[in-house]
Amino acid sequence: MANVTAQSVSQAVADHLRRLIHRGEIGPGDRLPAERELAEQLGVARISLREAIKSLQNDGYVEVRRGARGGTYVIELDEPVARWRARMRTESGEFDDIVDYRIALETEAARLAASRRNDTHLAALRTAISSLEQASNRAAFRLSDSQFHTGLAQASGNTRLESAIEAARADLFATHDLIPYINPIAESVRDHQAIYRAVRDGDQDASAAAVREHIENARTQLWEIVFGAQPVPGP
Repeated sequence: MANVTAQSVSQAVADHLRRLIHRGEIGPGDRLPAERELAEQLGVARISLREAIKSLQNDGYVEVRRGARGGTYVIELDEPVARWRARMRTESGEFDDIVDYRIALETEAARLAASRRNDTHLAALRTAISSLEQASNRAAFRLSDSQFHTGLAQASGNTRLESAIEAARADLFATHDLIPYINPIAESVRDHQAIYRAVRDGDQDASAAAVREHIENARTQLWEIVFGAQPVPGP
């Protein structure tokens, strides 16, 4: 069994903070908690946290400011997005593999959610849709979208599936991260409402189909942005 090294701990912390940023729980302009406080929250040594912050800084996620208003701040994701786009263009098949994986995970989560959801789950989904309707910037959109998909995964009642979905979603930047902010709210709200209605009605097939259509819509949008062309239909 491999030893857990300080480097692997710092990498795990960096990955955790990166996922929070991707989900919109912290966004551009937000200040991370002070080093001591954040290290205690995460249960890691301060040296591991410093290495994680350095990694995020090198990757263009945060900047460290000095002075009276100093601290570690999340910045716009221009560099991470550019690197991600370049990687998708050079690693053949990677983009579609991620999207296919998301479809496999989230359609199954939707099926389970349709049979296991309760009033609390449905209320959380409605709240996420309402927040999405009111989103006025990238960070708000990203957070509301993530809250809906997280809520759907939680309604499945399967924590392993929930974790896998979170990881898969973190591997893809959303459309609104890749273009100057054009709010695709209406389309996303429509898709989320269709998923919600199917889950609320307990219709497993309709829930899975609605999720598949939603992610396929995202695939088409992202493909055009990343590759500059329509995706080639599969067999």
